[in-house]
Amino acid sequence: MSDEQTAESADDAAETAEESGLQNGDFVKVAYTARTVEGGDLVDTTDEEIAEEEGVDTEGQEFAPRTIVLGDGHLFPAVESDIVGQEVGDSGSVVVPATEAFGEYNEDEVRTVSAEKIPEDDRYPGAHVDVDGQHGHVETIIGGRARVDFNHPLAGEDVEYEYEILDTVEDQVEQATGLLQTFFDVELDMHLATDEVEEEVEVEDDDGETETELQTVEKETLYIESNPQLQFNQQWMMSKQQILGDVIEKLDIDRVIVQEIIDGAPAMPGMGGMGGGLGDIEASLEDADVDADEIMDELDVDELEE
Repeated sequence: MSDEQTAESADDAAETAEESGLQNGDFVKVAYTARTVEGGDLVDTTDEEIAEEEGVDTEGQEFAPRTIVLGDGHLFPAVESDIVGQEVGDSGSVVVPATEAFGEYNEDEVRTVSAEKIPEDDRYPGAHVDVDGQHGHVETIIGGRARVDFNHPLAGEDVEYEYEILDTVEDQVEQATGLLQTFFDVELDMHLATDEVEEEVEVEDDDGETETELQTVEKETLYIESNPQLQFNQQWMMSKQQILGDVIEKLDIDRVIVQEIIDGAPAMPGMGGMGGGLGDIEASLEDADVDADEIMDELDVDELEE
């Protein structure tokens, strides 16, 4: 075998090895814990027990393995790149340098501002504040001036991720759930259905000219049942179109329908409608701080006049 053939064979083998295992675009369920390299401080975890051991307030938070799409930036690129090529059941550890994590520490981001820009209740060292659209924490306050650090709290820190690949996710509803949970922590009921829909489509006639006609077509549809948590979520309100467009593309479906379910509330007994009478009103008035006899007398007079 010539040197050229040997080189080509090695390239082919390397390419095959690179494309084996998990690849970008795969839905993967992973468990992980991230800590700072220098101090070992907890940055993020999917393990509730670890969070509790580190003194994290876990109430109202859900800790569970995450479903991510490799290559979509759901985790830091260095972590996702380390997962590519591996198999379910594999585990690993990767260090994300500060420049790729939360950025290098920048002294210029520590600035002196007027204390008047900070709410009075937050004028103390360590307070987290928003000033002119930037988030930071107060270092010192002297007189009418405050020294505020606008660096990310983890700026300058290398972060180590320890992860385990638990499974691939093939079910489309589970994939959709994982995608939506990357944007907000809301539990949603959803299901897939194939709908027959009438729509205008372009067709070519015998003369080669294009015209539109009404046809019945099948649409692969993801139905999402909305709830108050979703309706009042700011990120959902601002980015709904973009988020659902991503879901449609990743799941390779035709459309998403978000349904708002409104249940009918039962009518208050005796208050209007059929079946309400003076007896019902009298019973209600007895529970109220009013002169029931006086009001009932007035009602009786009105009825006699009618």
